[in-house]
Amino acid sequence: MEEENKTGTPCTGSTEKTGWKETLKKRFSAKRIAVMAAFVALAFVVSLFDFPLFPAAPFLKLDFGNVFILLISFLLGPAEGVIVCVLKETLRIFAGSTGGVGELANMLVTSSYILLPAIVYQRRKGLKIVAFTLAAACLIGTAAALLTNRFINFPLYMGAGAKAFFYEVFWVIVAFNLIKTVAISVLTLLLYKRLSNFLKKWKI
Repeated sequence: MEEENKTGTPCTGSTEKTGWKETLKKRFSAKRIAVMAAFVALAFVVSLFDFPLFPAAPFLKLDFGNVFILLISFLLGPAEGVIVCVLKETLRIFAGSTGGVGELANMLVTSSYILLPAIVYQRRKGLKIVAFTLAAACLIGTAAALLTNRFINFPLYMGAGAKAFFYEVFWVIVAFNLIKTVAISVLTLLLYKRLSNFLKKWKI
């Protein structure tokens, strides 16, 4: 029932505000924040165990921290996934040696990678849909990695020689990021069901 003012006109403003606040409280409840914090910690710790794949580009290191970011994006939503990503990379600033440059690039690439599958999953579920959106996400993430390396990482690290070096290792960047995103997608699919059932039991 809508509240009315003295003239008999429905007062919808307060109702809308209350609804928005209730949605926000529900979305960022103590349980959900605790789960997000746990996933930040997991993503950060696992990301420390990284290793290079290609001798031609030893600065490209594979880690599986983003599995937990993609998982939380499916489990709680795309906004929560981006928040976990930003917090994990913020922690990486203190543990790394890139001065925040690599971490900023990682935030952009990871967010680009997780958003499409996470947004679609909120509206349409099913293995075929998830597999299709993850395949598209792998291409989006790889394209984002090319752009961030070309216009953020390489210019800030190499200056004038950035463009030439980028074209030297172009295909290495493509191959590395396709391998990384596909591996993360497969691991996420393998882990998702168990974690989903666990969170349902805890009514999260």
